[in-house]
Order: sequence, then C-alpha cells, then structure tokens
Amino acid sequence: MATAEYDSVTKVFESGDGEVVAVEDLTIAINEGEFLVLVGPSGCGKSTTLRLLAGLETISDGEVRIGDDVVNDKKPKDRDIAMVFQNYALYPHKTVAENMAFGLEMTTDLSDAEITERVSDAADLLDITDLLNRRPKALSGGQQQRVALGRAIVREPSVFLMDEPLSNLDAKLRTQMRTELQQLHDQLGVATVYVTHDQTEAMTMGDRIAVLNDGQLQQLGTPLECYHEPANTFVAGFIGSPSMNFIPLEFDHTTATGIGAGIEYEFSEEQAAEIGNSPREIELGIRPEEMELATEPGPDTVAATVTVIEPMGRESVLHLDVGDTTATASVSGDYDIATGDTIRLRFPRDRVHVFDADTGETIFNRARETESLPQGVQL
Repeated sequence: MATAEYDSVTKVFESGDGEVVAVEDLTIAINEGEFLVLVGPSGCGKSTTLRLLAGLETISDGEVRIGDDVVNDKKPKDRDIAMVFQNYALYPHKTVAENMAFGLEMTTDLSDAEITERVSDAADLLDITDLLNRRPKALSGGQQQRVALGRAIVREPSVFLMDEPLSNLDAKLRTQMRTELQQLHDQLGVATVYVTHDQTEAMTMGDRIAVLNDGQLQQLGTPLECYHEPANTFVAGFIGSPSMNFIPLEFDHTTATGIGAGIEYEFSEEQAAEIGNSPREIELGIRPEEMELATEPGPDTVAATVTVIEPMGRESVLHLDVGDTTATASVSGDYDIATGDTIRLRFPRDRVHVFDADTGETIFNRARETESLPQGVQL
C-alpha cells in the first residue's frame, strides 16, 4: 500500500498574465519506507509538488492521499507529516532541545516527560546530545541541519518531506550529509519525499526518482533506469554529469547511416530496423564516459578537435568540435592530449541512444547487461 499518493494532481496559479500551470496531471505513489526524490531544473514544479503534499498550497484538481485518507482539505498539522526546510528555520532564541520540542508542544498532548524522551532519542540518533543546550548561532551549518532533522524526527510522522535541505552546505559537508541522510532513512524506515535540483543527490540517494520539467512528470523510475533507459531527451540530458551528447542526424534506411552535422554514423541492422523507414530526423545520444579513443577510421567513429581540456585527475573531460556541432568526452587522465589536437572517437554501437528529433521521445536506448561479482568476491 502506498504511504502517500498524488492522483491526477494539478496546481494552477493566477497571475497578471493569466494562469500559470505549476503542476499538471501528476500521478505518483510513494511506497512505505521509500525514499523518493523529486528532481528537475529551477521552476519545474518540484517544490510546489512537495508543498501540495504538505498542505502549504491548495490543490486545483485531483487528490492527494496520505495513507488511506484524502487530505486535500486538511491543515498541515493534521496530515501526519514532518518537513525539513532549505533554510532550517530554527528559532534563534531557543536552545537545540527547545527547537526540537517546540512542534510537539504546540500540536500534541504528549507530557513533558514524553517530549523530553523523544528529543533525547532523536539527539542520540543524530549524535547531537552534547549540543542540546546550545543556541543555533553557536552551531555550524551541518549541526543546524541535524537539529532541523531532529525536529522532524521527534514527530514520528507517516511521511518526511525535505525541500533541498543540503543546498546551504559546502560541497564536502553536503557529500557527508548525503550519506548520513541515507543511513538515517534506513534506520527510521519512514517514507521520504526529497526535493533537489542536484541530479547527483537524486542518483545517489533515491530509491526512485521523479524527473519533472515544466510541471509535468517526465519519468519515474530507479536512478539507474533513468540513467540507462531515459524516456526522452530531457531526462537523458538532465540525468548524468557531464550531460549526454546529442548529435542531430538524418537517417537513411537504405544504408543504415545517419548523416548530419558534418559527420556520418553507420547503425547496425537491428538498430536500423528500430529507427524505421527513412528519411527520418533523429538525434544520436551518447554519454561522455561511453566514448572511446579510436586508432583508425571506422563506420562508428568520428573525427573531433579538442577545444578545452578539464583535467580531473583520474579522468580528463574533453570539450570537442565534432563536425558542425560540439560534444564532451570523458577519457583517462593518463592520455597526453593538448588543446587543438585532432582525435578520433568511437561511438560503440551498443552504447548509443537514439531519439526522435521532433518529439524528443526515445526510439531505443543503449544495450544494458548487468554483471555478477567475480567468484569469491561475494561474502
């Protein structure tokens, strides 16, 4: 049974220029104990989607359920949810313990002893027991984040809602807190809806991710499904860093060749059959890490000129002119490559994606096979 559910939910805002559809016909079921990440660019509707579940925005159409109850008209305090905000929203004049207890004091009939016990248990879980008598100004950013999490945990809700809670932290602390949040979720086992614009957070934290754009759900699936099997060019370009390369081609079924942007690429017979009759405008997609340096010309290779090199240590990210377009390749950092060099890249046929140029919808994705661990590695 789903812990929370959006059923054909739409949210329309009125503005001076007319109506703005922030969320359109959204249907998602969040399962018990699941960590669901809402991800997308700024303005895609992900925070509005979260606020609809929290009761901080009214629903224009559809239903939001928590458990078996439709909560469209319920106040936030009656929805059995707890929310962690981007700015932590701690009371500066209260101690850590008082901040964590305040919500329980205002919305429950728990005794002082029960509230103290919940605060103590949450503090132990988050390793902030020694901070309970401090005030927020005496805490680091990471410590303030833990207090905000503790304030949510003590409510023992049916659903946790988190609105970009790590965006105010520096890069190293953000990475650390990602791990801690995953461990915390595993311990609590409570359904969590997490909003972020950072696709790395989405990939590393979510059991499933919902990719949104312009208020519409583009794809709902596991992180690896969205990475390896994107539903369209938007998902393919948004998930993954560096982003997938797209090369516009006109497909000729007779020769199984895509021609355009100053290059030619020959598909296999099976791929040509999936693309269908020609002529057809397509986009060839390949991720930077899937490209290979080639030593000689071939039907699946293209020539490229290096314009910028970003050395990352183990790998180097190459920015390239490929025919009349540009691309990005990720290669071993051991290669001696200089700006201005002309190289040849192989686009392995089993690693390319093809999309319809008009609709952006996927025609086929790269072949994907999982491998088992070598004998003796599994314990």
